[in-house]
Amino acid sequence: MVEITLNLKKDDYRNEEAFKSLRTNIEFSGEDNKVIALTSCTPSEGKSSVSLGLAKAFAEDGKSVLFVDADLRKSVLLGRYRIMQDVKGLTHFLSGQAEISEVICKTEVSGLYMIFAGPVPPNPAELLGSKKFASFISGVRKLYDYVIIDTPPLGSVIDSAIVSSVCDAAILVIAANSVSYKFARVVKEQLEKSNCKLLGTVLNKVDMKQDKYYGKYYGHHGEK
Repeated sequence: MVEITLNLKKDDYRNEEAFKSLRTNIEFSGEDNKVIALTSCTPSEGKSSVSLGLAKAFAEDGKSVLFVDADLRKSVLLGRYRIMQDVKGLTHFLSGQAEISEVICKTEVSGLYMIFAGPVPPNPAELLGSKKFASFISGVRKLYDYVIIDTPPLGSVIDSAIVSSVCDAAILVIAANSVSYKFARVVKEQLEKSNCKLLGTVLNKVDMKQDKYYGKYYGHHGEK
């Protein structure tokens, strides 16, 4: 197992409370919702940040969490967190080039483990739809309290629906003022076709300065 440092920035009060609220809502959605996929309609809606923030929130609550980067086509996490180690990822495992123990990374956050995507394969959908991936999910659900899976935007490729078909539930991340209601509904319907329970949506990138009520609310709490 490789040990890595993510250099996660401490969330401000509003973000921290938002992730705690999301975590609590998931916990109250049912104890069977252990393996959760997150997707979005389009790139750049903050899906990966929300996924990792949620995984971190569960770990900080004392849970054992595995975060899986299943965006095999265009992962941003290795570069974003400047991981300099030679890390093998999900692609290596699914293609038979590495054992599961070689791709799980231990982070500096107690209880939080990660699997990075790895190099871009020629057949991402086939790898994610393989029996090996389904078997992998079946195995890790027994080892961790929660498995959080970051998947590609469903409005671009079908990978998210494939991954969601072996998950307990899914969450759709939507950036404020970025996609139309019609497009979001199409993506939602596509996700539901995978027979995966949709827990709900996360409205991301909200401009709090334009919302006087919440800006004032969180501002007062932050001063206490």
